[in-house]
Amino acid sequence: MADETVTETEISAQRAAELAESGALLIDVRRPYEWEAGRIAGARHLEMNDLANNAESVPRDRAVVFYCRSGNRSALAAAAFRQAGWDAYNLEGGLQQWVEYGLELDPPDGEVAPPQPGS
Repeated sequence: MADETVTETEISAQRAAELAESGALLIDVRRPYEWEAGRIAGARHLEMNDLANNAESVPRDRAVVFYCRSGNRSALAAAAFRQAGWDAYNLEGGLQQWVEYGLELDPPDGEVAPPQPGS
């Protein structure tokens, strides 16, 4: 029998937007060039490689939604933070899903940066 208290960490762009609207912290774990190309307004940039060293700077008193370009890197971040006691989620499909859903980027002419060769 499955544990019914397990919370699903993968959330849709619509749900992520709702959580952000109600005070959740959005954390972009992408590389700096990706952040510069386009991001979700109000998000905090905390590159994946810097998460462990900066974990305690992430508040525990509100939901946290991690995102990256496609949802792979941020899924790892959300799982680790949830295991460590945060109310953490992953934007399923990443920033690509956010844009596909019709939600805006910052800056207004921003884009989802493609991966760099070798990354």
